[in-house]
Amino acid sequence: MNLREKGKHIESNELLMKLVEKFPNNAFINYQCAWSFDIIGEETKAIPYYKNAIKLGLPAKELQGAFLGLGSTYRTVGEYKKSKSVFAKGMELFPKNRALQTFYAMTLYNLSEHDKAMELLLNCIIDTTNDAEIMSYRRAIKFYSDKLDEKWID
Repeated sequence: MNLREKGKHIESNELLMKLVEKFPNNAFINYQCAWSFDIIGEETKAIPYYKNAIKLGLPAKELQGAFLGLGSTYRTVGEYKKSKSVFAKGMELFPKNRALQTFYAMTLYNLSEHDKAMELLLNCIIDTTNDAEIMSYRRAIKFYSDKLDEKWID
């Protein structure tokens, strides 16, 4: 993807569209084509290519990227329920992928599921940070992560 590395995103997209026409059943080319639409700001056009890449089958690394790309694209075009469904499937397949979880939390926010979004993000933070200050409060953050609306009043 030398064109992409040189910042020639439109040329890269045009080349990838030609490759998809020539090799419509190539999952990797579909995935790259979807990504190229996202890069040039034409998210809606990326959707069918992401869906096709996932359907055709990709290696695990690229499949995770395709789920993230499709879920994120649905979110950015306001299709929040579709985004939630895509992220749920991606996290089912890749439960340790923190990027999927983080983008899923954004979708939850858009769906006004703020409590679930915060819980997920707080758990991502405490499970991935090396920050000594945060780690010193790890147990408390974990405890409160699903109790943000509770009050402890005497």
